[in-house]
Amino acid sequence: MAVTSFDDLFRDLAPGASAQAAGIARGYAGPPARSVTARAGLDRLRCASLLKPLYAWAAAAHIDDAERWRRHAEPAVVVSSNADTLNLWLSVGPRVILDTIARRTGVAWSPPNSDPSRFGSVEIAADEVATAYAVLAQAALAGEPVAAAVLGWMRAVGTGQTYGAREALGDPGAAVKCGWYGAADETCLRTHAVGILPGPGTRVAVVVALTAQPYTDEMEREIYQARVAEGLAVEAEHEKVGGELLRGLMATTLSELGDRSA
Repeated sequence: MAVTSFDDLFRDLAPGASAQAAGIARGYAGPPARSVTARAGLDRLRCASLLKPLYAWAAAAHIDDAERWRRHAEPAVVVSSNADTLNLWLSVGPRVILDTIARRTGVAWSPPNSDPSRFGSVEIAADEVATAYAVLAQAALAGEPVAAAVLGWMRAVGTGQTYGAREALGDPGAAVKCGWYGAADETCLRTHAVGILPGPGTRVAVVVALTAQPYTDEMEREIYQARVAEGLAVEAEHEKVGGELLRGLMATTLSELGDRSA
């Protein structure tokens, strides 16, 4: 897809919108490590589904029954199952999962004070997500079985849940995870994505985009919330509101990384 600049993307943001992008390219082989980050609006956003592969990876160390772990972890990643994510989150414990991620990646996140049981309320920044996924991806490339399984499930995420992320990265086989939500008390729709492009050896490129686009029309919000309450699909609404911006952020980040070897 056509690549623009972060300035152009942010210039077109509506009042009240937030957008972040971050990328990391690093590993043995290829050029020196490089990172990119850009931000407009809020410093931190809630991006529940984007963290599900990391939650699954961290939970594995605390569940003795590998089959039970896989039974919940795979759908949490591949089809973004909230029920299976919640099973891992509560059975292992929010603090244990987040502490394990911090120990493995150096990225420390906190459970929400209001209700720690809500895995989707963890607030994050795009550069933190890129750092954590770079560790996960390099662990997979180095042969860690759990990390490799999680990365494989990300490659299996269906096109209907990716908002064109693979096309934006120019790699139909990229490992991706996307997420979308608009809470009843919010005036924005949040749409976000991470993409991983493995390279030779332990070389990896990670691209992250987070968006929160205003969604203030009362009737549209009521229809959206009614669909969410009924368990109906709302991906098309997120595509309409934030899909183009999401792809633009990802393509621009990869271009700024300048690391096509990955």
